[in-house]
Amino acid sequence: MKPRVLLGITGSIAAYKAADLASQLTKLGCDVTAVMTTDAQEFITPLTIQVLTKNPVVTGLYDEKQSWRPGHIHLADNADLVLIAPATANILAKLAAGISDDALSAICLATRAPILHAPAMNGKMWSHPATVRNVATLTEWGHQFIGPEAGLLACGYEGLGRLWPVEGIVGRVMELLKSNA
Repeated sequence: MKPRVLLGITGSIAAYKAADLASQLTKLGCDVTAVMTTDAQEFITPLTIQVLTKNPVVTGLYDEKQSWRPGHIHLADNADLVLIAPATANILAKLAAGISDDALSAICLATRAPILHAPAMNGKMWSHPATVRNVATLTEWGHQFIGPEAGLLACGYEGLGRLWPVEGIVGRVMELLKSNA
């Protein structure tokens, strides 16, 4: 059976790299289902991701109106891994506070699968005490992180906050899937 990866895509300029992640993971034999926040859809369309994964893209908690089953719970129960890439300060704060007001945060609260975050944000946001606290809380709860890396950021600043290279994220996902098999 193909490993099931939920790819959470949040509202960062780095969201365009999620297309490459989705494509590479699918080519490596993963069954990828993307869950996009409203903000992510400002940067990349669900159709792009749907074509690359060959699966419908979840864009809201109420996408499952054709079925009596809560789709977000089904996805949470059946995931082998949740990858949030890019992971913004917003999603990290929501998860650390237990807020589940969209499909992605609800799935993350309901799943027992490993969660891997690939953060991407302004360096000042990454080093802000609230984000540092949120990352520490999530790490305590067993969430894992890859990155961010240092370099030129979309905002024009140089510093820590760039999304980890796609190949590195894909490699880490495959390692986690193998170790949890």
